[in-house]
Amino acid sequence: MSDTIERIKCLIIGSGPAGYTAAIYASRADLKPVMYTGMEPGGQLTTTTEVDNFPGYPEGIDGPTMMVQLQQQAERFGTEVRIGMVTSVEFSKEVGGIHKVTVDNSTQIEAETIIISTGATAKYLGLESEQRLRGGGVSACAVCDGFFYKGQDVAIVGAGDTAAEEATYLANICSKVTMLVRKDHMRASKAMQHRVNSTPNIEVHYNTEVDEVLGTQVVEGLRMVNNQTKEKQDIEITGLFVAIGHKPNTDIFKGQLDMDDTGYLITEGKSTKTNLPGVFAAGDVQDKEYRQAVTAAGTGCMAALDAERYLATIETSVETI
Repeated sequence: MSDTIERIKCLIIGSGPAGYTAAIYASRADLKPVMYTGMEPGGQLTTTTEVDNFPGYPEGIDGPTMMVQLQQQAERFGTEVRIGMVTSVEFSKEVGGIHKVTVDNSTQIEAETIIISTGATAKYLGLESEQRLRGGGVSACAVCDGFFYKGQDVAIVGAGDTAAEEATYLANICSKVTMLVRKDHMRASKAMQHRVNSTPNIEVHYNTEVDEVLGTQVVEGLRMVNNQTKEKQDIEITGLFVAIGHKPNTDIFKGQLDMDDTGYLITEGKSTKTNLPGVFAAGDVQDKEYRQAVTAAGTGCMAALDAERYLATIETSVETI
């Protein structure tokens, strides 16, 4: 067995629309990218049954199929896709420095550039019925999936700005939106609270939590429980939207890359550059505002272009010495 550590020109950590788009562009730029897929190959879209809002699919497409096609496209241009999880990193702070990465706690590799597209994980309530019906009416993205419930009754769980925004979004297309708030008040800004309260087809239940999501194959209803009186109530709905936040998958980068208070990677201006040279971030790992497949793909393209330009600048500097 050789003790030589593999050197990669462009390493992509994480799959999904951002990672695969970065891979397509990096491959076409002859950066010979290698991708490690992470725990959830394909990212959050692999749990989405229908994708109707990504350009180029007039009849829509299911999430897993879309991810397979993106992988095939990346591989067609030369991307090497590997099943594995990056478990630790040691970034160089020097321009032109080599970044050291460990995969699955064992394999050591080195990379000249790294594109991080590890995404963010939606927070769920943890109920068995909720997990069982994910993709069958339970969703963590109203903007992504709300269209499928046009003219129907739905419910949303959450109390922050995102929940309030998604509730009003759903109210524009659904017959009725039942909003469950765990405490006796909302955390959302006053402006967002006013928007919710002034929308006639949003009904807010305070001190209320989900006891059980009803249905076998698809969501058919919801059992709510008042956490003060313990009174339970069943309502008929066809969709449940969980808007209690996301957790960016950035734990292994803490202490090395700049992050905001919630762990999202901070990028420079309109670029995908992190605070360290040769390290770029794309997709939901650095975007807590939009969190859409198409915006993730856009930043994946940007990250590959940023990586290509970074390497070109280093090569030019070496040639002029």
